[in-house]
Amino acid sequence: MIGIEVEHLEKTYSKVKAVQSLSFRVAPGSIFALLGPNGAGKSSLIRMLVGLTMPDAGEIRIFQNGQRITKIPETSFAYLPEDRGLYPDKSVVENLTYIGKLRGLNKIQIQEQLAIWLPRFDLEEKAKDKLSKLSKGNQQKVQLISCLIHRPQLLILDEPFSGLDPVNQEHVLSILNELKQSGTTILLSAHQMALVERLADAMLLLNKGQQVALGSLAEVVEQLSPEKSYQLTFTQSISSDALSACSTVLSLEQNSATQFVLRIQEGASVNQLLQQVMALGELCDFGRIQPALHDLYLTAVQNHNAQQNAQQNVQQNSLPTAQSQAMQGETA
Repeated sequence: MIGIEVEHLEKTYSKVKAVQSLSFRVAPGSIFALLGPNGAGKSSLIRMLVGLTMPDAGEIRIFQNGQRITKIPETSFAYLPEDRGLYPDKSVVENLTYIGKLRGLNKIQIQEQLAIWLPRFDLEEKAKDKLSKLSKGNQQKVQLISCLIHRPQLLILDEPFSGLDPVNQEHVLSILNELKQSGTTILLSAHQMALVERLADAMLLLNKGQQVALGSLAEVVEQLSPEKSYQLTFTQSISSDALSACSTVLSLEQNSATQFVLRIQEGASVNQLLQQVMALGELCDFGRIQPALHDLYLTAVQNHNAQQNAQQNVQQNSLPTAQSQAMQGETA
């Protein structure tokens, strides 16, 4: 299995800092997601990981079966670029046969793999069609098969769900989970937050080339939304004033006479909360309200943009003062 370690990676194009001191680890046999708006630095990071560009600073370390290697063997990994790279005037089979040969497969091996993957992606009847005649979604399926045909140990996928309808998105999600179970390491960028929530073991949220959050879904939620909210349903009516008086409760919303949404005080534990509310009445339902990754993502990017703009304004406002002081020094 293949693992990746990235330390203080940086990349600048002209005056644009595309990647700024990023550090993270992709565990062998896991699915790692890169999240962020357009221009966040995801594709720049991926291009460095696959060796298409070199970092200006920092280090990328690759491990295979626990041993560090200098380069990933071409037969051990696959890269799906955001822009399709197959031949539109060739048929599905011709494209995939060519890719299979590039990956070191012989004719029999290619036929065996096509017999597996074409039915999996519902492309058997289109096998002899030219790529240009296929829908955008079916072209994306061919791109995905081109990455899977040689059974790589490492998959790096830039927007793998692009162009796919919800049914086929679910299908690809299932295939990626199967590959993970077989030991394949997968690094992907995607905008489909609901899919990433279900798919990724760990994720890195980027904005303007900088890390906004990093870790498992639970860790990212904790970083971006440290306040904890819980929904409680009692078997009988409960006074909202009595609930508000609990020392563990920061605020509450009343949905009905028996149902409430509570935010708990910082440092308060769930056990403390339960002890206090159960003293008021019998609970029939209790659970934490998990914020949607999509909502956290939007809020985090907005907050990060606001922080960046504020820093720029401070720097711009201080620039004339610094220039004035420099000029005064020269005059003196």
